[in-house]
Amino acid sequence: MTRQPSAVLFDLDGTLIDTAPDFIRCLNELRAFHSLEALPPEFIRRSVSNGARAMIRIGFGLEQHQPGYLELHTAFLDRYEAGVAVETTLFEGMDELLRSLEARGIPWGIVTNKPVRFAAPLIQALGLDKRCATLICPDHVAERKPHPESLLLACQRAGAEPEKAVYVGDHERDIEAGRNAGMRTIAVRYGYIEEPETVDLWNADQVVNTVSDLAKLLQ
Repeated sequence: MTRQPSAVLFDLDGTLIDTAPDFIRCLNELRAFHSLEALPPEFIRRSVSNGARAMIRIGFGLEQHQPGYLELHTAFLDRYEAGVAVETTLFEGMDELLRSLEARGIPWGIVTNKPVRFAAPLIQALGLDKRCATLICPDHVAERKPHPESLLLACQRAGAEPEKAVYVGDHERDIEAGRNAGMRTIAVRYGYIEEPETVDLWNADQVVNTVSDLAKLLQ
C-alpha cells in the first residue's frame, strides 16, 4: 500500500473474527433437537457470512416465506445469543495486525451487517470493544451494506477521510460497499466465501489469501 491509511475498517464475520465454530455448533445443536444428523462443518462454514437466514436454509431447507421458518430462525438466534463467543476467536495473526495498526496510530473499526444485539457482546467478550474506534451495525443506519452509509458513518466516527481509508471484507457486498463509499478495498480469500472462484470478479483493489498477506499489505 503506497500510503498510510487514515483508518482500516473490517467486516466482522469471516474477516476480523472466526465466528464459524459457534454458528456450526448452534445449527447442529438445533438439528439434533429436531432429531437430525449433524452437517459437516465446512458445509456450514462457507455460508456463515450470510447469517441466520442462510443457516436455516442449509440446515432445514426452508426459506423465509415457508411454514416453520420463523420458529427455527428465532430458535437459532436465541441459541446463538446465549453462546455468542463460546468458540469464536480472532483469526490467527489478526491480533498482531491490529496491534501494528494501533502502534502506528491508525484507527481501526468494524462495519458489519450483524445486529448490535450479537456484535456488541461478541467484541466485548473478545476484548476488542476498548480497542476499536467504532462499531457500526445495521441498527445504527437506515441502509445496510452494500449501501455506503455504514462505512461513511464509521469513517466519520473514526475521524478518517473515506478516500484515504481501507475496507476489508470477505463478501462481494463488502467490496461493493467500500467502492460506493470511495474507499480502497481488500477482499480476503480466507473468509466465508460460497463461491471462491468469484472473488477475483468483485473488483476489489487487492485480494489476499491470508491474514499474514493482509498484514504485509497494510504495512
